[in-house]
Parts: sequence; C-alpha cells; structure tokens
Amino acid sequence: MSNDTPCRVAFPPFSMNSTAEPLTFDIVARIAERAPELRSAERKVAGLILDDLTGASRASIGALAQQAGVSIATVTRFAKAVGCRDVRELKLRLAQAAAVGQRFLQTNAAADAPELLATRIFDELQTALAHNHQLLCQAPLADAAAVLREARMIYVFGMGGGSTALADEMRFRLVRLGRPVATYQDGLLQRMVASTVSRDCVVIALSTTGRVPEMVENCRIARDYGATVIALTAPASPLAKLADWVIPIVAFETDFIYKPSSSRYAMMMALDVLVTELAVSLGDESRELLRRMKHALDAHRGGGERQPLGD
Repeated sequence: MSNDTPCRVAFPPFSMNSTAEPLTFDIVARIAERAPELRSAERKVAGLILDDLTGASRASIGALAQQAGVSIATVTRFAKAVGCRDVRELKLRLAQAAAVGQRFLQTNAAADAPELLATRIFDELQTALAHNHQLLCQAPLADAAAVLREARMIYVFGMGGGSTALADEMRFRLVRLGRPVATYQDGLLQRMVASTVSRDCVVIALSTTGRVPEMVENCRIARDYGATVIALTAPASPLAKLADWVIPIVAFETDFIYKPSSSRYAMMMALDVLVTELAVSLGDESRELLRRMKHALDAHRGGGERQPLGD
C-alpha cells in the first residue's frame, strides 16, 4: 500500500444495545416513550415498573414476571425493547432512576386550594430558615467578612437556578459597600477567571449541594493560584472541603415537588448575614456609602425616609 492510500477504519453500526450508551440515560422516559409500541404483555411489565421503580429494581426476574402476570421471556424481551442488554442492566437503570426519587413520578394531591398552598410553602420556608439559623450561629462569619474587607477583588461564582440569581444578589449587596466585585455564572468563564486570580483575591462560591463538578474544579483552580475561597454550601460537600471558610447551607426538601426549593431562602439568609457582618465591620465607611446611596435614590424617586435602599 502506498503512502498516498487513505486509511479507512470500519466502525460498528450504532445499536440501542451498545455498551457505549451511558448508564445515566433516563429509563423512565424511555419506557414511557416506547410503551405504546410494545406488545400487550410487555406493556404490563412497563406498568408494573412505573408504579414502583424501587420495588422493580430489587425484584428478581421471576418475581417481576409473576407480579406482571407474564412469562420470564416477556420480561427479557421488554428489557431489550427499552434499550437494555438484559434484565440485569434494566434493573441497574431502574435503581438509578429510583435514586432520583419516586416523588417525581407520583401524583401529589396537595396542589389544590391557593390558601393551602400559601400556608404549606410558608411552613416549609420557616422550617428551612429555622434549621439554617442554628448553623449560621456557629459559622465563621467574622473571619469571612475580614477577608472580604481586605480583598483587592471579589469574584462571585454561581451555577444553576438559585445560585445563578443569588450570585448577582451578592454582587448588588457588596457594591453598596464599595467592594470591588464581579459575578460569573458560566462554567468556562469561571475557569478562565480562576486562572487569573492572586493572593489578594477572594472567590465566593454559591452552591446548595456543593457537588457541581465545574464549580468545585473552578474553585480548586482559584485556590491553586492563591485566592481565598468562601463557600456558601452544604457542609462536608466537595466544595466545602476545599474552601477556606464555609458558611453552611442545608437544604430541607420535601415530597412537594412543584414549588421552588426552599434552600434558596436559606442561602439568601446566609448571604444577608455575611454581608451585614461585613457592613458592621466597616463601620463609618459603610454608613457613609449607604447614606450617599439613599440620598441619590430619594432625590430621584421621592418618598419617605423609610423606603428601602433599592426598589
């Protein structure tokens, strides 16, 4: 063969049963999608599984067949029909789906009267705030505020729904105190910024779980270059373990899946307490900055003395 002859590599055809398919694909969605095309007996297996993911993941092939009223061969055919190599792989995927939570697959009857919803949401928020209040009483707030007070530059990292919005909230609060601050919610931009920091920089990382891989890695990069990391996150999480100072956030999630996570309020409380600690430590400096801001706002919008500093 001459050197000019192109080299051709043969690739095997793609198959739904290919081992290359990630184990994290959504088996519940796959079963629901393909159920109308299945045979009648296989649809019985589908119904049994969707009614109890955890039970199906733990049952033997014989038990599944008996409960669905079908043959063992039918259960095997069903597994292959939804993209699994065999029943063992099907059960593995079902166990993964069950770990996400059966609560997302069951109808919740609580979403009825608006006044009941208001009370339920209020009660859950109170519970989350009460538990996190106890954690904040033991948090190293004064130490974290001292670091922010001396920082040449503060970068706030947030990713996902609540943390993305609250990263900007942190920036708005720190700007009022004259702190040099910027927010970054994109993982790649965070990584770029983390590579430019120095010992007089601080990264504030907001993450309810503390397990977002990009966030953890970006904070690790920032620490490698000397920045101090303050994390508002779950204690003992990967993010908490690498942070210099941890302001703990604990999420208290219930089976009522329709409302936004109450952990947002817990994080906002932690944010408020940290920034207030900083403002108090700045003393006359922060008081004068806040006075100027209130003067500028009232001159623009009018109103009484007790209007909020903002809008």
